Amino acid sequence: MQNLNLFELEAKLGYKFKNIQYLETALTHSSYSNELKLKGKIVECNERLEFLGDSVLSIIAANYLFNKYPQSPEGELTRRRAVIVCRDALSLYAKSLNLGDFLFLGNGEEKNNARERKSLLENTFEALIGSIYLDGDPDRMEIIFNLVHPFFEAELLAWEQGKVVKDYKSELQQMIQQSGVDTLSYAIVGSSGPDHEKTFEVEARLNSNIVGRGVGKTKREAEQNAAKEALALFGEI
Repeated sequence: MQNLNLFELEAKLGYKFKNIQYLETALTHSSYSNELKLKGKIVECNERLEFLGDSVLSIIAANYLFNKYPQSPEGELTRRRAVIVCRDALSLYAKSLNLGDFLFLGNGEEKNNARERKSLLENTFEALIGSIYLDGDPDRMEIIFNLVHPFFEAELLAWEQGKVVKDYKSELQQMIQQSGVDTLSYAIVGSSGPDHEKTFEVEARLNSNIVGRGVGKTKREAEQNAAKEALALFGEI
C-alpha cells in the first residue's frame, strides 16, 4: 500500500511514525480492505485501532478536564468530556487535519463522497489516536495530548459560548444517575436505506420502559434524539 501524502500527514501531526504501517492501517477503511480481500490480498482495516483510540481519547480527556477544572463536580466534568469527544467534535478535529484526503477507500465509498462523512471522519480520528499509541513511543500519551489539546480548548470555548449543540445523552444519564436505581439503555429498533445513507431508529429505555424515540443518519445521532425526547418527557427541556 502506498500513499505519497503520508509524509504530509506526519508533518500535520508533528509526529513521525517509527512503524508507518500503523498509520496506514489507521487510514484504511473496511471498504478498501474488503475490496482487496476479494483480490486475495489481506490488508487490515482501522476498526480495531478505532476501538483502542476511543479508549485512549477518553482517558486523556478525563485527565485533562480533571486538572483544568479542579473545583468542578463529576456531573459537570462528564458533560464537558462528552462535548470534546462527541462525534461532531472528533469529525471536526479530523477535518482540521484533512484526514479525509488521506483515506484508503473502496470504490463504492469513493463514489458516495465518504471522505466528508462525519461518522467516517470520527472513526478515522479515533483510529489515528490508536495508531500513535501503538507506535510505542515512551511519551505517547504526552504526544497525543499535545495533538488534541488545541482541539479540546477550542471546542470547550465554543461550547461555553453556546456554539456547540447540547449533549442530550449525557444530560439524561446524569439525571438518571441521581435516582441511583434506574438503568438507562438504548436499543436500535430499525434501520432503512442503503449502506452509505442509512437511517437508524433508536429507543431510549429506562429499565424496561420506553422513554424516548429518535431517528438519525448514525446510531449516535438517533440516540441523541431519543435522549432529547426523553428529557422532554421528564420536563427537563
